[in-house]
Amino acid sequence: MKVSLVTSVTPELEVLWFRAHRDVKVKRGGPALLKTMGDTGNEAELLFSVVKSSSLWTVSEKGRIHGFGVVHGDVVEAIYVSPEFRRQKVATTLVRALLASDSPPLDAYALPGDRAMKSLYESLGWKARLLTMRGA
Repeated sequence: MKVSLVTSVTPELEVLWFRAHRDVKVKRGGPALLKTMGDTGNEAELLFSVVKSSSLWTVSEKGRIHGFGVVHGDVVEAIYVSPEFRRQKVATTLVRALLASDSPPLDAYALPGDRAMKSLYESLGWKARLLTMRGA
């Protein structure tokens, strides 16, 4: 698998981005995460903003994008893997490549209840240090 910094938007990336946006905005904590990323409700605008800020990385194989990650500063803000490629080490490959980069992330976000993402981070030696509790 190949991890690459995104410099331009392709139709395949747009489709995956829109699917991720749709999935995340209905999850607990999703709207707050999207707002943190600068979301104003326009998925395309957010995508172009993230690409312009050199914050979007993809994982691909044989020319097909399997997933992506958004890294802003030293924080992994989001990771999304296409459902058909989950549980195939796509996210692990991405995070390991980011950790080996010249400016490795020091922290990461995971949505409340996202045990798979938390387990991934823990498998790489990171520890949960902040839990945000919100009333109903």
